[in-house]
This record gives sequence, C-alpha cells and structure tokens, in this order.
Amino acid sequence: MSAVLFTEHPTADGHLIGEIRLNAERSLNSLTLEMIDLIQPQLDRWRDDKRVVAVLLDSEGSKAFCAGGDIVNLYKAMSGGDADFLEQFFGREYRLDYCLHTYAKPVICWGSGIVMGGGMGLMNGCSHRVVTETSHLAMPEVTIGLYPDVGGSWFLNRMPGGTGLFLGLTGNPVNARDALFLGLADRAVRADLRDGLVGRLAAEDWSRDAGGTVSRVLRELESESRPAFAGMASPIRDHFDLVRTLTDHDSVEDVVAALLALDTEDKWVRRAQKAVRNGSPLSLRLIAEQLGRCRHLSLREVFQREFELSVQCCRYREVREGVRALLIDKDNNPDWTFKSVGEVDENVLAGLFASPWDDNPLADL
Repeated sequence: MSAVLFTEHPTADGHLIGEIRLNAERSLNSLTLEMIDLIQPQLDRWRDDKRVVAVLLDSEGSKAFCAGGDIVNLYKAMSGGDADFLEQFFGREYRLDYCLHTYAKPVICWGSGIVMGGGMGLMNGCSHRVVTETSHLAMPEVTIGLYPDVGGSWFLNRMPGGTGLFLGLTGNPVNARDALFLGLADRAVRADLRDGLVGRLAAEDWSRDAGGTVSRVLRELESESRPAFAGMASPIRDHFDLVRTLTDHDSVEDVVAALLALDTEDKWVRRAQKAVRNGSPLSLRLIAEQLGRCRHLSLREVFQREFELSVQCCRYREVREGVRALLIDKDNNPDWTFKSVGEVDENVLAGLFASPWDDNPLADL
C-alpha cells in the first residue's frame, strides 16, 4: 500500500477538497524521500486545478501526525558516505516545506499526536494548523547532534521572549495550549471531531474566499472543543518569565550555565536541564549560531542556509554518532566530539556553516 494516500472529496457546490494522508502508521508516519516525492507532484497538480479549493494534510492512526524524518536511511547514507542521498533528501524536503509555506490555496494540517522534526516542517508550512488534546510538538535535534531544521530557523525566531532559543536548545515538548501561545498552531480542536471535518468543509459555499471559509469551519469546531482544553496545563506560558531570564545572556555558554545552575524540583525545568546536559555541545552552539544568522533572513534564504548546514552536519561525525546512540544501538551513550559547550572548536563550527557548493541548489526557490 502507498505510503501516502490521496483523496479528492467533492463539495456540494461542485468543487473538490484534496486530502493528503500520511500512511506509515508503524513508523509513526516518519517522512521518507518516497513520501516527499509522492506529495510534491500532487500538490503541484492541485495548485493548478481550479476545481480544488483547499487541501487537508493529515495522517493514518492516532499516535502521530509525523514523528520526524527518515533517520534510518539518513544514517545509512551517512555511514556509507552517500552524499547524493543526503542532498536529495534535504533538498526535496525543504522544497516541499517551502511549497507549503507559499501555497496559493488553504492547507489545513491536522497535527494530532506526535509532531516532531520533519512533521514540524510540514505543519508549520500550512496556512491552518490544528492541534488536539493529544498533540505533542517538539524539535529534539540536540539529542542527535543536529539542530532544528525544516524551517525551524524561521519559526523558532518568531516566538516570544527567547522561547524559540530555549525550545531549540532543550527540545522540551509543546502541548496544544502552548502551541497556540507560541504561534505554532492556529486552532485547538477535539481529536474526535476529525472525521467530521471533511463533511463540514464539503457542505460549505466555496464561491467566496477559500481561506475565510476554512477559518470559519475551524472556528466553529474550536468553539465546540473549548471544554476539552479548559483544564490543560500550559507549562511554557507558566515558565515564560523564567525562560526569558535564562535566555537573556550574551552567549549560549551563559544560557546553558544559567539553566544548569537552577536548583529545582520542577519536572519541566529538570527535563530541560537533562537535555542540555546530555545533548551534543556542538549542537548547542549550532542552534544558537543558526538562529542568530537567520534572524533577519527571508523564508527562501532560511531554507537555503538550512540546506547548506544540514548537509555539512551529516558529513561530519556528530549526527551519525548521535543517531547511533539514540536510535540504532540505543545505548544512550553518545561519544560527542566535544565534552562541553566551551570546548567546541571555532574552526569546526565555522566549517559547518561553509556552503558545500558554489551555487546553492535551492537558489531557484
């Protein structure tokens, strides 16, 4: 069976709603190159089809919308020195993400369950992002020696009060209420209302503004869903002042030191401490440096810079070692290149930010 399912739902007034359903439930719908190569041409066809008024991006199963990228094949490519696969995967993934960000028709993402890594890239490109009671958003790349890519350099930089930097460094999870607070989601809707979403959309009059039509339907669903979210905690909002204080330093070394210096029994803070204590020191430097470099870049430029950095990172040993320890051998004992943030070699850091090409393959975005 195909890893991605496509359906065209007819509307009452003769239009179509396109549905893209990730169909790899056993791997938590992790995004593969095959899936990317199926989705992109379908989006291109629907973009040019006047009958199609909106697109729904969702997934099979309830556990995860998309738990990340195809780490297993990336690891094989890194281990075998397959530079072509690395460039193909990141290049096509970022083209897809950019396409979603700039798509001319409304794209609804049903971000229920786990949404991590590559899933965050898909979701944040969509015009209407929905979270549910089970949504668990995160960018935990620090644990594998990478950095939040797939547009993370764009959307983390647009979060308030240093929360983007903090979440990039720690990978702390984001629930539905905090996703709304941070601007990572637009609507919070009960998970059991998903099956009725297409029916409501199909019954609408699409002769008017399509984006407004989608917003109206989701607004109604969100209104019906409010009691389900009323008692949900909002840890990022609750810790906002602390996060702002912790990230208000002139170097990432000082940010990490301030976080680790906290003597607390707060489980949310202790989780963040564990991540920076056990994560890659090189990643911690990369994350802060990348966010600083991309702060004022356009979306197109962000994806170009991420493409360069991601390929260089996967040519270096750090990511391969992180994936081995966390996901392949699962010994949870990575041999990081540097043992602390202060020991990171500036020449290594600079080399990772150097473009591997004279002309960036994403220059035509």
